[in-house]
Amino acid sequence: MYVAGIGLLVSVAVVLQMMRERTYADGPAVPDEVLYIDSGPVIERVALSYKTVLADLYWIRALQHYGRERLKPDSTGRFALLYPLLNLTTSLDPRFTLAYRFGAIFLAEPYPGGAGKPELAIRLLEKGIRTTPAKWEYYHDVGFVYFWNLHDYLKGADWFRRGSEQPGSPWWLRTYAAAMMAKGGDRQTARVIWRNILSTSEGAWIKETARKRLLQLDALDQIDRLRQIRDEFHRRKGRSPESWEQIIAAGLLGDVPVDPAGTPYTLNFATGEIAVSGYSPLHPLPLETIPVQP
Repeated sequence: MYVAGIGLLVSVAVVLQMMRERTYADGPAVPDEVLYIDSGPVIERVALSYKTVLADLYWIRALQHYGRERLKPDSTGRFALLYPLLNLTTSLDPRFTLAYRFGAIFLAEPYPGGAGKPELAIRLLEKGIRTTPAKWEYYHDVGFVYFWNLHDYLKGADWFRRGSEQPGSPWWLRTYAAAMMAKGGDRQTARVIWRNILSTSEGAWIKETARKRLLQLDALDQIDRLRQIRDEFHRRKGRSPESWEQIIAAGLLGDVPVDPAGTPYTLNFATGEIAVSGYSPLHPLPLETIPVQP
């Protein structure tokens, strides 16, 4: 059994080295899909007593896949292996909290920065809940996906409420639920949640994500004010502005406005629409919907 296990690990190492060489090679690559077992039960039987080691390897591969896909130009089929890799990781190690929570973020992150599949993020987190029903963090994360990505505030509030009922859960989960029931998806509620994530999370990546989201919310507020200035230009001149310079010349702005990351906003001369630039680290801004009242 010991020899068989060593053989298995050597085989895995060989496969990983092949993948590494393929990633950095100049020649054509073998499709990733042929390199993976896509069944949790199958990999559990194959892994023998080395499940934790293999879980770590699959988790590393999931991170590599996510990072590489983010750098690709827009195309169909991006992040295709992300959920299968995360599913295998958590099948091998059902208590791999990091894989559930970070994996859900990677899956729910809007395209093109992430997979844009919040339903798979929820499926992954629900798998974690089945393994560890009392872990309030998973309920929090499901509620957040409903809130931030799906704009289903009633379901988000319900998941926050369920999380607040778990042993050791923080008091602010119930506050989230109440705020969401009362105000739906308003920006102030979003700010409260992201600030709390920033102050309580330990992971550097999650903290950086929270900072980015708070800046995006500031950008949305700035765009609202810039639209008012645009509309005032139209009221005075009887036409829409074609550039920021025209608005500046009319005395309505002192300079070309920049977003909180320091990148100038764009002004579409044909439609008058104001947005963050595609070159801004804040692009794309989160989609907003009319708050849903209970």
